[in-house]
Amino acid sequence: MIRPDADVLAIIVARIGDTLLATPALRALKGALPQGRLTVLAHPKRLEALQGLPFIDALEGITKNRAQARGWIGGQKYELALVYGRDAALLRYALRASKRVIAFEQDDAGLNARLAPAVAEPSAPMHAVLHRALLLAPLGIAVSDLRLAWQLTAQEQAWASAWRAKQVPAAAPLIGLQIASFPTKAHRDWPLSSFQELIACISAAHAEARFVLLGDAAAAQKAAPLVAAYPQQLVLAAGKLSLRQSAALMAQLNLYVGVDTGPTHIAGALGIPMVALYHCAYPGRNLAPLQHPACAAIEHPLTGTSASTAASMADIPVAAVAQAATDLLARGAPR
Repeated sequence: MIRPDADVLAIIVARIGDTLLATPALRALKGALPQGRLTVLAHPKRLEALQGLPFIDALEGITKNRAQARGWIGGQKYELALVYGRDAALLRYALRASKRVIAFEQDDAGLNARLAPAVAEPSAPMHAVLHRALLLAPLGIAVSDLRLAWQLTAQEQAWASAWRAKQVPAAAPLIGLQIASFPTKAHRDWPLSSFQELIACISAAHAEARFVLLGDAAAAQKAAPLVAAYPQQLVLAAGKLSLRQSAALMAQLNLYVGVDTGPTHIAGALGIPMVALYHCAYPGRNLAPLQHPACAAIEHPLTGTSASTAASMADIPVAAVAQAATDLLARGAPR
């Protein structure tokens, strides 16, 4: 259990998607602290993913190197700390800064002995949101709201609305495409030729549809053939927007279609209609947004029988993705 007025620390140093997957647990944790305070330390480059969330009282950056110098003399002290991940430097800082620390079991038996408690990793794969909720079990806190969280500002929403009005005809559905993950996870990318065929399928059913290509500068370079093939229907936003701007633009979409990467988790947090494509090594059953009003998770055909990263995303048929996309567009889910 935990006192409702306790000062609590949560440390989450991870990529954007992994950071967002912890937001349901953070929401539930703050719910148990009506008079308390929740401080979250995240990687400095990921702070914007947690910006403005109403259940975080204080948000600061931390890295492994910075953690080694913190907490020795003075500084904020906490009643409890939760540490996600297996970085010993972050865990040792939490042990210096807090009376009690909860984390998953580490490789270091000495560190495990100091945790209260060391939470055992599950014996079977489970959804990433539920996995992160396991750290709350020793506190008797249940996580019932499993939705990811992202908070847009009024200014961001106004900017994105103006962007859409300028770039897209008023009656045209706007479809966002996230064609690439990051370089070390390129096996999760659906072939560019499949995206090109998907655009053709959607355009056949919705001739007025417009597409916006999302992502970073590398995605923009990769998308060049798509832009050349559909110069009147595609708008290139990849490499031109900040992460916060990109998220605000995504909230304006009628549909999002993307591979398994950070922006796909953002789409899940925003609750927009979406089609997400998952590699068999990273099944959608463990990553797709939960309690989402309009999400089609397309699994690789080998899901459940193979976890090899050598499996090709080309095996996901365009017809299945196109059907899911057109079904969601036909539902006319509000953006």
